[in-house]
Amino acid sequence: MRMKLFPAIDLKEGKAVRLLQGRMEDSTIYADNPVDVAKEFENQGAEYLHMVDLNGAFSGKPMNDETIRRIVRSVSMKIQVGGGIRTMERITELLELGVERVILGTIAVKNPKLVAEAARRYGKRVIVGIDAKDGLVAVQGWAEATEMQAVDLGKAMKAVGIESVVFTDISRDGMLQGPNIDSTVQMAQETGLSVIASGGISTLDDLRKLEAEALRGVFIEGAITGKALYSGAFTLREALEATGGRSSDKKQKYVAPSESVKQD
Repeated sequence: MRMKLFPAIDLKEGKAVRLLQGRMEDSTIYADNPVDVAKEFENQGAEYLHMVDLNGAFSGKPMNDETIRRIVRSVSMKIQVGGGIRTMERITELLELGVERVILGTIAVKNPKLVAEAARRYGKRVIVGIDAKDGLVAVQGWAEATEMQAVDLGKAMKAVGIESVVFTDISRDGMLQGPNIDSTVQMAQETGLSVIASGGISTLDDLRKLEAEALRGVFIEGAITGKALYSGAFTLREALEATGGRSSDKKQKYVAPSESVKQD
């Protein structure tokens, strides 16, 4: 199966932003209206969308539901959402809103029994985000380090019924230095999980390397790309073609709806 491409929208106070290495105080606003960004991605051929409620990830309280709701209603892409999802009620709320999949992060460490119950109830619509730095898991929006090895958490999640994970190397995220392919492959091979690679993708060659691993049988489901698209490192059309995905002839380059990039 060919690798899926997930363009990313990170939400902070209703705006589309990107962080450097997960630092909330080091964010760049790319668009005041994330709905326009989502529509643009779909116009260019995207079939999947990755979104993170950054406010929820850091505080545990969702602050971007209205924006998420508007995006779900505005596009036909399959959308996965993470960030601050720590109760069964919240999981159900997002799925009923029309989100395809929810991504559980902090509770995978803090409350694995809840993850197991969510997997039993919702099956493949529940996946887990494993965020790591130097091989160790970080939680609470990457603000809190743990002593748990990322692969060990992956094995534990596989044991409770999770089939897919988003694996992020925090040190690479937003830095355009290339993904940690070795760790991504290790996560897939040692856990038996289907892995979505995240963090650091900066060139089409990065995507091709991940695609090559997937084609040789490593369980790499897809790749998430954000800053590379927003900064113009490559177009979404080029990225889709590099990963064997469907592209559109409508528009070839992401153009931020806002007139200028602002530091927040």
